[in-house]
Amino acid sequence: MRNFVLFILCISFNQAAELELGASMPGMDHSMIDISGKDLTLGDIKGENGTLVIFSCNTCPWVIRWEDRYVTIAESYTPEGISVVAVNSNASRFEGDDSLEKMATHAKEKKYNFPYVQDDNSTLARLFGATKTPHIYLFDKSNRLVYRGAIDDNARDSKSVDEHFLADAIDNLIEGKPIEKPISKAIGCSIKFP
Repeated sequence: MRNFVLFILCISFNQAAELELGASMPGMDHSMIDISGKDLTLGDIKGENGTLVIFSCNTCPWVIRWEDRYVTIAESYTPEGISVVAVNSNASRFEGDDSLEKMATHAKEKKYNFPYVQDDNSTLARLFGATKTPHIYLFDKSNRLVYRGAIDDNARDSKSVDEHFLADAIDNLIEGKPIEKPISKAIGCSIKFP
């Protein structure tokens, strides 16, 4: 029983509860290194009409299935004032598959059209309560959380998607309407905390 309690305490210490809808964007001044070599913060990246934060990585099969949609989302909504950033919080793998060099190669191969940053010590993931890759957080222009969860309901086939959770949420946000489905279940690999 004692080991179980210690395990729960360790989890509680390392991971905050997931952000609630309406919460302010945490860690806006947390500096992260981008694949370009620049230091960026969420404050630097913030969009005029909203900010999309995607916790991601290079190797998770779920990311690989969905990441073409990152590019499509950025292509469609960056002109609408929605900024996009992919955050790699797999700090325990920064010396391997999720190194900055491998992130840059991966982003180039996948034609990323948005910043891709390394979250040192998984600080931002902890502040958000993010646990998966991919794990999506959409904030409005006032930096309030309006959507969290998955991109859509079909990682395997973009042509067979029935519910476009994220795109629908962004459309609602831009149109000034309430988000019809503000929470969906994030599905993916666990973030590799240090």
